[in-house]
Amino acid sequence: METIRKNTITVVLLLLCFTAFSQSMDALLQSAFSKSYEAENAKNYANAINELKMGYNAGNYVINIRLGWLNYLAKQYTESISYYEKSIALKPYAIEARFGCIKPLSALEDWEKVKKQYIEILTIDPQNTVANYWLGVINYNRKDFNNATKLFEKVVNLYPLDYDSVIMLAWSKLNSSKPSEAKVLFQQALIIRPNDSSALSGLKLIP
Repeated sequence: METIRKNTITVVLLLLCFTAFSQSMDALLQSAFSKSYEAENAKNYANAINELKMGYNAGNYVINIRLGWLNYLAKQYTESISYYEKSIALKPYAIEARFGCIKPLSALEDWEKVKKQYIEILTIDPQNTVANYWLGVINYNRKDFNNATKLFEKVVNLYPLDYDSVIMLAWSKLNSSKPSEAKVLFQQALIIRPNDSSALSGLKLIP
């Protein structure tokens, strides 16, 4: 009985120590983030980064994604991508880190990896309008009008009054040799944005 009592006391003490340590670490992290936000607001990105690096934990998703953002602001794009990739590895089904990673990849004009991230996002969230739209833009710029059309259609079906998606779908239809469908969409774009130059230009190309 005495042995059981001693073991119980030991476990309780260990739990108390662990709780105190955890609370101490949380307080330190909160302080580091607070100082980091202050430095970011002052556009002192180097200091904002250093505040978090002092207590850096490679297994902490929040620190990694924050460092990804700060390094992007500091135009340290390779470092930014590295931190975002660590965040993605830690939480592969979270799309925020993937969207974050797209920013430095775009700055480096690494469009293949940008495209890959959009595809991964749509695998997780097929109806994501931002990913559908921008993947559609990438396909359109590569003259892959059929796939661009499919992506823009998803967005327009969800948001029929979204001008950007409607006009891109119109041009995709026109370039896919579907002038009658394109005409309807150009006219729809003119309702959303009267006298729109892009829609008027498109209509002039349709007999």
